[in-house]
This record gives sequence, structure tokens and C-alpha cells, in this order.
Amino acid sequence: MTQYIIRRLLLAVPTILLVLFATFMMLRLVPGDVVELIMAENPYADETYRAQLEEQLGLDKPIPVQFAIYMGEVLRGDLGESPWTRRAVSDELRRRLPVTLEFALYTIILGLIIAIPIGVYAAIRQDTWGDYFGRSFAILGLSVPYFVTALFLIIFPQMWFGWTPPLSYKSWGDGPWDHIYYFFWPALLLGINLAAGVMRMTRTMMLEVLRQDYIRTAWSKGLRERVVITRHALKNAMIPVLTIIGLQVSVAIGGTIILESIFNMPGVGRYFIQAVFNRDYPSVQGVVIVLAIVVVLVNLIVDVLYGVLDPRIRYS
Repeated sequence: MTQYIIRRLLLAVPTILLVLFATFMMLRLVPGDVVELIMAENPYADETYRAQLEEQLGLDKPIPVQFAIYMGEVLRGDLGESPWTRRAVSDELRRRLPVTLEFALYTIILGLIIAIPIGVYAAIRQDTWGDYFGRSFAILGLSVPYFVTALFLIIFPQMWFGWTPPLSYKSWGDGPWDHIYYFFWPALLLGINLAAGVMRMTRTMMLEVLRQDYIRTAWSKGLRERVVITRHALKNAMIPVLTIIGLQVSVAIGGTIILESIFNMPGVGRYFIQAVFNRDYPSVQGVVIVLAIVVVLVNLIVDVLYGVLDPRIRYS
């Protein structure tokens, strides 16, 4: 197991480097750069000032040289600093990343609480009203984007009831209940969207497992339904579902980028959008590095959990 984990981590290095290189190139190939934006805010700037800015930001060198210099800084643990705020990108990420990870964690928990029970119930009560409701819920969750439901949640309850979800960030210091309540609504919206795919996969795999011979044997022994479902069927059905959950974690992290802006959340997603608009190259690249590492680690954890669910799986 240890050798497998080490091998996967080593294989993740080229992936992260490729993602970083693609981000680095795309940022510099897009028309306009941070120098143009800074010049636009200074009406008295001249070409001399432009040259000074380009030299100061390292943009006066060829792009391959810029990338080599940047990679050297990254290997030393330096993600650079924002040309706008002059703050270290690593300090900003250290402050904002816990907010995004907490948001993603609540999203996944709520999504699983919704998806797995509905998926299991829809499978064991196939072609009943409960099954039809679960399938309709999944289609609706997949069809309606979470940012649209977020706008509905903010606009219509305010028009009809004078209520709106909290749009001002509450830390743990403001009270545990206020903190969790602030995260609840955006996490629920994104969780419903993620739950739709997980629920469909859970239902499909449960239907397949329930038709297996060992399940019929369990029924013939007179075991209670709860025992058959939880001990025999669900555990074997969860391996493909776990794959979908791992993929949905990446979607959840990506979904936080939009919802953090809508709900004024001081996380990495909102910071990323601001950095893109400002052509803040170091900040965008720093966010990409961190999120790529998080996604790689989540996929590694999912692969390791396969062996926990099915002891027949061996890593060698």
C-alpha cells in the first residue's frame, strides 16, 4: 500500500506540472495583460513607466524564460506576490483555502445525505412513486445549474417573504450556529446538484447488486431487509459510486468559484475570479497549483478506499 501511494504521488507530479504550464501559457496568450490595466489607471504613465513595470514583473523576458524562473520560485515554495496588493500569494491562499475546503466539505456531506438514501430507496422500491420521485429529482438536479437556483434563492424569498439567506461571512468567532447556517444554503444548492449524479449511480448499482445470487441467498435465509441492504448489497454497490463521488469532489471545488462570489464568501474561488479579471498572474497560478494538488489527493484517497470496501482489491 505504501509503495502504491508513493508511486501515485510521483505520477501526480507531471500532471500538476502540465496543468500549471497550460495555465501559465493561456494567461499570457490572452489579449491584454496586467501592465495594460495598471497603465490604464495611471493617466500620466508613459512608455518608460511601462518598461519599468514589465521589468519589475518579469514580463520583459521571453515566455519560456518566464516559466523557468517561475518554476524555480515554486520549487523554493515561493508562489510570488500580487502586482496589485503586493501581498504574498501563499499568505492569501493560507487564509482563504480553509474557507473553500470547509464549503466543499459541507457540500459533499449534504450531497451524500441526500443522494445515497434516495438512490437506495429508489432501487429497492423500483417503479413505485418513490422511485419516480427520486429519478425526477435527479433529472431536475442535473438540468438546473446551481448558480441559477442560487439567484432564485436570493431573489424570490426576498420578494415574497422578506427573507434572504445570509450574504455576509460569519466566522466561528461569530458563533458556531451562525457560521454553519451561513454555509448551509450555498452548500445545499451545490449539494443537490452533485447529489443528482450520485443518486442515479447508486440506484443503478443497487439494482444490479440486488439481482445477484448471493442477495437471493440472503433473502432465502430470512434475513431482515435492513440487514440485506446495508450489510450485503450497499457495500458492494458503493465501489462504482465511490468513483463518482471522487469525481464530484472536483466539481464541488469548481462550483465554489461561482457560489463564493454570489454569497460573498472570502474563499479561494472569489479570490480566483478577482485575479482573473485583474490579470493577476501569480494569484491565478497559485490557485491552480493548490486546487490541482487537492484534486490529486482526493483521487488518491478514493483509490485507497476501494481496498477498504472490497478486501479482494490488492495494491501491488
